[in-house]
Amino acid sequence: MIERIIIAGSGGQGVMLLGKVLAQTAMLEGKQVTWFPAYGPEVRGGTSHCMVIISDQEIGSPYISQADTLIILNRPSLERFKGKLKKNGILILNSSLAAIDKYAKMQVLSFPFTDIAIKIGNIKVANMAALGCFAAAKKIIKVKNILKVFKSIAPAGNLEILKINQQALEEGQKLNHG
Repeated sequence: MIERIIIAGSGGQGVMLLGKVLAQTAMLEGKQVTWFPAYGPEVRGGTSHCMVIISDQEIGSPYISQADTLIILNRPSLERFKGKLKKNGILILNSSLAAIDKYAKMQVLSFPFTDIAIKIGNIKVANMAALGCFAAAKKIIKVKNILKVFKSIAPAGNLEILKINQQALEEGQKLNHG
């Protein structure tokens, strides 16, 4: 098993955190992992991305030329990365900020992650709704382990952050069952 994931959005949407949590969760589950953040001129509002590879065997390179899954949080990122999705790959798209015509060569899971986050009470958890959607669609990592990773990286004593992220993950998971 090998899963190549490109995550992209604008700076401030939690793209790096999403990738890091995904990678740490896979490591917790005993998988081989690379997390390749792309830092550069990206700042809040600019395009930001990272690449995560999860495998049951050693990984040769962290760079992804063709992704199995794209998690895209905004329109500029969709335009920049849609060509990197392999045939029959999955596009998990934040329909609050981007739309795509249905393509025959990809599966599109398009949900309003930003709207869901606003409804929960914190726009910053749109990334976790997307991660919940990914977890339900791909079944590569377990949500209970995502929550363990959250507990290890969340500021000590801040139960509110844990609670709202858990809620966003659960809302994202539900999207694939509707």
